[in-house]
Amino acid sequence: MEKNKKKKNSSWMIVLSSAFMMIVGGVCGYFMVDFAENSSDDKKFGLGYFLLAFAIMYLVFFIQIIIHEAGHLVCGLISGYKFLSFRIGSFMWVEDKGKIKFKRFSLAGTGGQCLMSPPEFVNDKIPFVLYNLGGSLANLFIGILCLGLFFIVDDIPLLSNFFMFMALIGGAFALMNGIPMRTGMVDNDGYNALSLGKDKAALRSFWIQMKTNEQISRGKRLNEMPPEWFEVPSDEKMKNSMVAVMGVFACNRLMDKHKFKEADELMKHLLEIDSSIVDLHRNLMICDRIYCELISENRKEALEEMYDSKLKSFMKGMKNFPSVIRTEYVYVLLHEKDMEKTDKIKEQFEKIAKTYPYPSDVNSERELMVIADEKKV
Repeated sequence: MEKNKKKKNSSWMIVLSSAFMMIVGGVCGYFMVDFAENSSDDKKFGLGYFLLAFAIMYLVFFIQIIIHEAGHLVCGLISGYKFLSFRIGSFMWVEDKGKIKFKRFSLAGTGGQCLMSPPEFVNDKIPFVLYNLGGSLANLFIGILCLGLFFIVDDIPLLSNFFMFMALIGGAFALMNGIPMRTGMVDNDGYNALSLGKDKAALRSFWIQMKTNEQISRGKRLNEMPPEWFEVPSDEKMKNSMVAVMGVFACNRLMDKHKFKEADELMKHLLEIDSSIVDLHRNLMICDRIYCELISENRKEALEEMYDSKLKSFMKGMKNFPSVIRTEYVYVLLHEKDMEKTDKIKEQFEKIAKTYPYPSDVNSERELMVIADEKKV
């Protein structure tokens, strides 16, 4: 009953957020048409001017993503966090032994991401509000500033449209990320901040997640990190989205330790209970369960049940993610037994590995592929 209620609430959030974005898009469209009509000498609709306005709106969208992630960065630094990585789209800059290096990485459901190393967890406390809401605050501040500039340069069509788009899209970013919502693959910033404020266990979980990211960026694997970081939460605690990540991490660590049977049993349990595991982690766990099935019993009916159209769509969207590539490789290797296709998938994996920001993850996935190779008859 509770699970159905959560799904219903999430569906309403998706509908409302989609409706809101349509309204924002409609207002932007109005200004694009107005610009196209008033910029031409004969005051008729000019397609070239309309396309120019569209290009400006598209540019503004990416500018606001940069502003959003920069807001997280600045507010994180103010709160005592340290820089780890900064990503816009698939372009990523990571700190590596005191140097900033360029890498390639993308994550479904996110336009960018700023990861930071947290300050020490003292007296069960850590600053979290400003860091989590920093992106929305930056979008809101710049949006309000640009709205004021719009009225100042109202007689300059190109510039005024730029500032109006900045105001509209900045405001949309602020609301869509700041108001607590679960609308896609990951929870938004407002929802994360709300979860952290409700539960001390969630705050500790947040700190562990940040420390885990820090260790991975330093080249450590999950099986090398403190075991107390990966205690499986109770089923009740798994209802908190931030705490639920700890259950996912525990499964990931078991996979990294090659305890496949134990990992599969835990993943099966966590996927069946009423929890707040986000869709991104849920689908990646199913990928890991498919791997466990393939290297063990390799039952056709079990694979068909997990490897459905929804998961195939997810894997297509995450086609450059190492664990997804690994799952596809092992599926083709052990189930379809198509050696020519596996060679192409392995080439893709090695290509992605060259620019992937976390070598420890790549090494872990390579090991899992080697284990699968040994199962080949």
